[in-house]
Amino acid sequence: MSVPLVDLRAQQTEIDDEVRAGLDEVFANTAFIGGKAVAGFEEAYADALGIRHCVGVANGTDALELALRAVGVGRDDEVILPANTFIATAEAVSRIGARPVLVDVDPEFLLIDPERVAESIGPNTKAVIPVHLFGQTAPVEKIAPIADAHGAVIVEDAAQSQGATRFGRSAGGLGAVAATSFYPGKNLGAAGDAGAVLTDDPAVAARVRTISAHGSDRKYVHDVIGMNSRLDTVQAVVLLAKLRRLERWNELRRQAARRYTELLGDVPEVQLPAVAPGNDDVWHLYVIRVDERDRVLEALHSDGIGAGIHYPYPVHLTGAYAGLGLGPGSFPVAERAARRILSLPLYPHITQDQQRRVVDSVRAAVRSRR
Repeated sequence: MSVPLVDLRAQQTEIDDEVRAGLDEVFANTAFIGGKAVAGFEEAYADALGIRHCVGVANGTDALELALRAVGVGRDDEVILPANTFIATAEAVSRIGARPVLVDVDPEFLLIDPERVAESIGPNTKAVIPVHLFGQTAPVEKIAPIADAHGAVIVEDAAQSQGATRFGRSAGGLGAVAATSFYPGKNLGAAGDAGAVLTDDPAVAARVRTISAHGSDRKYVHDVIGMNSRLDTVQAVVLLAKLRRLERWNELRRQAARRYTELLGDVPEVQLPAVAPGNDDVWHLYVIRVDERDRVLEALHSDGIGAGIHYPYPVHLTGAYAGLGLGPGSFPVAERAARRILSLPLYPHITQDQQRRVVDSVRAAVRSRR
């Protein structure tokens, strides 16, 4: 029995009738741009998170760029972000001409380290991006006072945390603005690319809408240089159907994570993931750490287990950011984690038999030697 890293078919089966009815309505009304479906999803997602405004956009990278621009980050400003993140976090900074300032992560949870933020913040820092990683929320309450003291804003990267909370507050509602991605494999995933910007500030939301619509809030009146980044109506139909099930699907992820932790409890060669105090983790990923990770990954793949790595290279060790001049050793915690992390198959409908199959394969792989 092979086990994929992500399996979206069961989700699609659940929502199929609802999505088909929604798409029939869209096509019947020819409401292909914006319309009721987009507005309905934006309102429902904001309500689900307890946030005042949700602006749907084309993808998560655009969402980050729009969030940064909406709070005034621009050319030559500095933006602090963790080295352990998907490259899109840094790309959004670079795309607006700002400078990414990387910092290391904490060794236990692999989230941005507030102490490293305090060391790196300076007079040119305009924003800090705490990345909510693997399904749990970064310690924003520890970073916010540091940012406030320097006049910087918190821009959350909430792409892996739909439904997560920290001390009872929703990820995406802890800073001035947040960006999220609805890439298909996310906890709340579209049937293609999609994203959103979240904020309690109506002025920030209005700026996002203006910039994302070619810099215009009235047809043919363009006050700023903008971009074309809209949430597709078809994706809004899919997202609204999945949003109605997100809470239950997240609970199924929690159950699966607890099951992995129990099943792997007698495998000392595996370092299990930990949940930071105050976090309600939604387990976007179940990330273990092992020695000889690449050998273990190869063994799992050979055994039909679709394990993955999130992420194999910290941002500063990618070719795209070689120009920062930050070589190996610059961020030792992130670098060591990148050599050891391994994501196991996890999705709401994974079965107990599939998980036992994964664990048996992991146990055999970590205890074998070439």
